[in-house]
Amino acid sequence: MASAASAPPTPTTPGNLKRIVAASLIGTTIEWYDFFLYGSAAALVFNKLFFPDSDPLVGTLLSFLTYAVGFAARPLGALVFGHYGDRLGRKKLLVLSLLLMGGATFAIGLLPTHATVGSAAPVLLTALRLVQGFALGGEWGGAVLLVSEHGDARRRGFWASWPQTGAPAGQLLATGVLSLLTAVLSDSAFTSWGWRIPFLLSGVLVMVGLWIRLSVDESPVFKQALAQAEARRAERGGDAEKLPIVSVLRHHWRDVLIAMGARMAENISYYVITAFILVYATTAADVSKQTALNAVLIASAVHFAVIPLWGALSDRVGRRPVYLLGAAGIGLWMFPFFSLIDTGSFGNLILAITVGLVLHGAMYAPQAAFFSEMFATRMRYSGASIGAQFASVAAGAPAPLIATALLDDYDSSTPIALYVIAAAVLTLIAVGVAKETRNRDLADVDSAADAAPVTTKTADARTV
Repeated sequence: MASAASAPPTPTTPGNLKRIVAASLIGTTIEWYDFFLYGSAAALVFNKLFFPDSDPLVGTLLSFLTYAVGFAARPLGALVFGHYGDRLGRKKLLVLSLLLMGGATFAIGLLPTHATVGSAAPVLLTALRLVQGFALGGEWGGAVLLVSEHGDARRRGFWASWPQTGAPAGQLLATGVLSLLTAVLSDSAFTSWGWRIPFLLSGVLVMVGLWIRLSVDESPVFKQALAQAEARRAERGGDAEKLPIVSVLRHHWRDVLIAMGARMAENISYYVITAFILVYATTAADVSKQTALNAVLIASAVHFAVIPLWGALSDRVGRRPVYLLGAAGIGLWMFPFFSLIDTGSFGNLILAITVGLVLHGAMYAPQAAFFSEMFATRMRYSGASIGAQFASVAAGAPAPLIATALLDDYDSSTPIALYVIAAAVLTLIAVGVAKETRNRDLADVDSAADAAPVTTKTADARTV
């Protein structure tokens, strides 16, 4: 006889879903603002403030190295937040990630520089970057799952893509603040104290995001899965469930590898287009700092607008076709991308970055629903986070560093373009062997003790 624990979750009303989407979007925007702000500052001023004794390009390499350290902490964040998110719920961990990220970013704004405390300055900077990475490692999975699990299969790609817009929104906000400051302040004033303002602003943003996140409910799909797990434990006499990570590696190891491969082109191309480009445009193409920032600003606004459109398209034609289109497109765009930037024209700079980010959006938009649909509910936070964040160590973390090193060694954009193209090939292979997940019902969880992979239902099984 079916128990109350196995009853289907209460459908989320359209009004509640929009509030949950807004809460996830605002929270991810703030977290990505914090994370991207560091990347932009690493390209523009941290080489002078924290590594002043180095050659300018070597100083930039060292600055990007501390930038990469944040990615190294993301897998640990994915493991810790994924474990407790699958045990305690998505909402609690999202609040914690926001507090950690905001606190670390605010503290960076208060840091003494190398001129004040010597070598202790880059050490403190690196430590705070580790906290940022740890927090972001747990943020992404929880934010997209909270939306995915409140929605239905029919429009999940569209709704789940909205937290993804937090990345370009955060980039837009971070770049916009930096662009404004560099426009109204002299170079000496910005380098002396102006760079601190965007980091200190994070404290205000976090308070706003925290207030909004505390107002949303836990995922009904997670509540149902938790009740089922408790019922199974009671039937077994209180035996503990397997750790989520153990279940992920047992039942979903192939999906984890697919998710990691899918992220290669998406992650590498994004950081080359938005972070490394600030170095390339200002050194190799002799474009001013302000011009490069403005181009990224305009392109990020377009990126924000197209992500939900790509997400909606994935609801119609599937996650894989849209993702494959983006991966192939970004590979083909790399040589024209650098050729346009080499002209030094502001219009060409905007065109190069905008087209690159539009193609990136074709991968990034369906990613949230795609990864969510791969894993069973009681291991979904762990599985999606591990797949996404472990890939970032090999992809986004070293991307600006590798690109800068290639530029230094070869004084040419060709090796950098080939680097991104190789990543696109890896992603095409990974997504090509994946199964389509578009019609999967996230509430359809096997009742076995170790929660075997979810089965598939039609998209019309339940609507919002």
